[in-house]
Amino acid sequence: MRWALVVGGVVVLGVGVGGVVLRLGGDEAEARPGVRLGTAVVTRGDLVDTEKVDGRLTYDGARDVWTGASGIVTWAPREGATVRRGGTLVKVSGKPVTLMYGGSPMYRVLRVGESGADVRQLEGNLAALGYGDLTVDTRFTEATEAAVKEWRDDRGLEETGVVDPAQIVFLGGAVRVRKVRTPEGKQAVQGQPVLEVAGTRRVVHVDLDADKQDLAREGAKVSVELPGGKVVPGTVSEVGDVAESSGSGQDQKTTVGVDIAVKGRTGRLDEAPVTVELESERRRGVLSVPVEALLATREGGFAVEVADGTGRLVPVRIGAFGGGRVEVTGVAEGVKVGVPER
Repeated sequence: MRWALVVGGVVVLGVGVGGVVLRLGGDEAEARPGVRLGTAVVTRGDLVDTEKVDGRLTYDGARDVWTGASGIVTWAPREGATVRRGGTLVKVSGKPVTLMYGGSPMYRVLRVGESGADVRQLEGNLAALGYGDLTVDTRFTEATEAAVKEWRDDRGLEETGVVDPAQIVFLGGAVRVRKVRTPEGKQAVQGQPVLEVAGTRRVVHVDLDADKQDLAREGAKVSVELPGGKVVPGTVSEVGDVAESSGSGQDQKTTVGVDIAVKGRTGRLDEAPVTVELESERRRGVLSVPVEALLATREGGFAVEVADGTGRLVPVRIGAFGGGRVEVTGVAEGVKVGVPER
């Protein structure tokens, strides 16, 4: 939409340049009669343009948890609870399923004579929990068996030196319970998840339109506006490699998942909506003025009014917009220019 209003001989012209309103000046010395002017300085620096997108505040590494135990679930954690090494993920038929840390799943029965990376994981956890005098290696020895017996006794399990997938789940670290998939009273079945969990590190997740993927680069700095208006800094930690489609027909959207690590206090709300400000363009070391310093001339170009008492207009060429400023050439660094007082 274009509009014009004559005020004191100056045409105020609404145009679509960076979302600003430009005043149309002329050749007269008093370019903006009747308009109270302040001043701004032509400065050199980086000019950053940004774009805001929707995201949600959540936790990293969401995944389902399975157990080798079968039976009725007799206890499940509340949603939002944190479970750490040695803690109970769920109880099946009154027996606890314990979280231990590790990158490989618990897939077999471990006893004296077994060896492998899963044995090392088990021994590392037993040692961290204070059981036995263990040498953490890949061999399940009698010392390992003694530590297992002590651990099982403390967990209220039959005091044997054997462990299997019904007693232990290996995960990468402490987890936060997002959803109980098999609540108390329901049947736990092998091959079906009992919990949905995530890590304990706060992240912002953005389903970014695929055509805007260039806005998100790993390591890039962003700002995140939390519910309530608080703004915290963030860093893009992960950008998905695979685009995902949702909806159909004209409503179909193709997006790329972006995770952002955030600093500062963010509260405990999960899935809370946030606004993420991403950098879309950066012009380095350019001269710029506030956008309201621009005057649209009758000849079709732009000018700035030098604030030296003469009202002199200096023609300028404009470039990128960002942060309420506009790149200009044709005027020297340090010059003071007129801007309307607010």
